[in-house]
Amino acid sequence: MTITANALDIYVQQAGQGPDVLLIGGLGDTVESWQFQLDGLADRYRLIAFDNRGAGRTAMPDGPVTVEAMADDAAEVLRGLDIPAAHVAGFSGGSIIAQELALRHPELVRSLVLQSTWAVMDPYLRRWAQLIRWLVDAAPSEQAFLEWFFMFIYTPRANNDGTVDQIIDEMLAFPHKQAPRDTQRTLDAFLAHDTSHRLAQIAVPTLVLAGGLDMTSRPELCCAVAALIPDARYEVIEEESHQPFQEVPDQWNARVDAFWRELEGQS
Repeated sequence: MTITANALDIYVQQAGQGPDVLLIGGLGDTVESWQFQLDGLADRYRLIAFDNRGAGRTAMPDGPVTVEAMADDAAEVLRGLDIPAAHVAGFSGGSIIAQELALRHPELVRSLVLQSTWAVMDPYLRRWAQLIRWLVDAAPSEQAFLEWFFMFIYTPRANNDGTVDQIIDEMLAFPHKQAPRDTQRTLDAFLAHDTSHRLAQIAVPTLVLAGGLDMTSRPELCCAVAALIPDARYEVIEEESHQPFQEVPDQWNARVDAFWRELEGQS
């Protein structure tokens, strides 16, 4: 379905029944990035995923791109579905959108799961993001860009066992690709964003997850977020990288399910 908000038609998918969960993707990622969760958790939750502005089937409007605007889009998805509040999970850039959603629209957020997150980019992450911004234009082909980009996103295991090759084939065939300029504009928003002085205002239960092998949103960045949010939990998935919810979905789903069940008062 589409929800019209903030002068955008935002593409949304829902799956399952139960407590409401909003899933927020990262740079250029569409609802398909959450497929293992839409399939694996739908027996216990009503899951809502959407394409961020400029990604997939949601257009990129004119004007500056900001994380605040993307958080407002997420808020309007919930309001458009008449959902008073939801558990919210985001990864990478989606995790800082989730942070901003909790800060700007606290009444809509019951809890946070922040995978591969940061409060503000340190010099290393900033240089990596700038490298990706350059690589979008400099790579000799779309396939070459994805091959180099995914060296940082997935584990060596996934790069060696054919998993990444399969993901690349699916992305090359995907009919709703993000335009390179929109990738760069979204990266610019992530580069500019800083919640480090405001995270203490978040007052909902929060689980921060890091991949022990993640070279981008490294464990120390995730740990710093957990330290700034009152009573946040912090865990490292030691043998995983940036996107364990895709590489080890059963393990990831079980962990967040346990967190949400605890909050729901379920055994």
